[in-house]
Amino acid sequence: MPQSSAALLRDDLLPTPLPPTTRPPAARPPGAHPRAEPHLRALPPLAPAAAVPTASRPAPLIPPPSPVPRAELPDPEPLATSLARCVVEILAGARDIEQIARWVTDDVFRHVQKRVALAARARSARGEQARRPSFSVGTVRVTEPADGIVEAVIIIHGRARSRAVALRLEAFNSRWRASAVHVL
Repeated sequence: MPQSSAALLRDDLLPTPLPPTTRPPAARPPGAHPRAEPHLRALPPLAPAAAVPTASRPAPLIPPPSPVPRAELPDPEPLATSLARCVVEILAGARDIEQIARWVTDDVFRHVQKRVALAARARSARGEQARRPSFSVGTVRVTEPADGIVEAVIIIHGRARSRAVALRLEAFNSRWRASAVHVL
């Protein structure tokens, strides 16, 4: 009896069995369990960093800062005020740390990142949610200890307490970049 076209289609859709593998059994001691073989293999130790020749190390991605006369740099006070405001909001969990990455050095970024993790852990231990802090910027003091270097202290007044944010800004390719940030 001829098969219907629907039956032929169903038979074509059935999976065909795969041929059996002909892998030889692994040699193992008698009585050893087949899963007792280690899944990880040991790697040789890495060479110490001092042993790597300096010619093979990649060049840093960031060019060295070029000296810029102070007259060509923008006023540092607005940046210092905004950066202090951002750092306080980042520590409160209301702002993402990536938003200040362009304006701080790598060391400052890592330092603030550690402080953010500690602040988040403290908030979760107290059972608090991250929320935008309510504060106002008070006194701003800016000094220039050397050409191309600015140190600033910004007082932030919150509801419960006031904080001081100390910044050190250094000239970097015609703009300011924070090389130190401390929230007191």
